Amino acid sequence: MKIDQVKLNVNYALIINSNAGLWGYSIGDTVKFVSKEPYRLLVTGRIKHFISAFGEHVIGEDVVKAMRKTLETFPELNLAEFTVAPQVNPESGLPRHDWYIEFNDEPKDMAAFADELNRNLQQLNTYYDDLITGNVLTNLQVFSLKKDSFINYMKSIGKLGGQNKVPRLSNDRKIADELIKYIKA
Repeated sequence: MKIDQVKLNVNYALIINSNAGLWGYSIGDTVKFVSKEPYRLLVTGRIKHFISAFGEHVIGEDVVKAMRKTLETFPELNLAEFTVAPQVNPESGLPRHDWYIEFNDEPKDMAAFADELNRNLQQLNTYYDDLITGNVLTNLQVFSLKKDSFINYMKSIGKLGGQNKVPRLSNDRKIADELIKYIKA
């Protein structure tokens, strides 16, 4: 694709290649053009960081925007970190997304916070909205984690440091299953 063929506000995988096209390398980032004159783009996430366990195609940009919008409604809140994972086989009820959040200041009404977060994600992602309204998924569930949960998790996997970040979301439960031990009682 030539640069003049890009569409605004569409996510693209960023691939670097030689000018002769003999080789190419995917650096793993997704980008979105926000202007064509001049060309401007934003890094919107990572190719590997998504949830589509049910066909919802939720990407990092969706969860970050949903969280930001939710925090605008709850300005008194402050959070340290969060990650999202699918819950394909819950003990009861329909599948859902599980949000693991380490709050510095926890919401007084966690149910209202979770409802607002779910509503914002539905507005940002039509596939997710279709699955919620079609009763394929139930509303997301928020799990509040103890202080330093993410630091302790990163330390436990040998990845503590500035160059390592917890993915905002993943399509499996590897991180979520480790964070379960940090849930507040």
